[in-house]
Amino acid sequence: MKNRLEEVRKEKGITQEELARALEVSRQTVGSLENGRYNPSIILAFKIASYFNLKIEEIFIYEEKDYEK
Repeated sequence: MKNRLEEVRKEKGITQEELARALEVSRQTVGSLENGRYNPSIILAFKIASYFNLKIEEIFIYEEKDYEK
């Protein structure tokens, strides 16, 4: 799943470490999310969206082909 997490985070002037602390995850988790190596749980996606006062779909971009077999 593609996302705009890094872009949004940098626009707000927040470091990976600061975001990780706010979300109660590791900095490595934030990095993995930003690089698309990890898709968040729905709960974490809601936490991220809430933190930035955005809708989930403004950060995470679902593409049908992401889940085709």
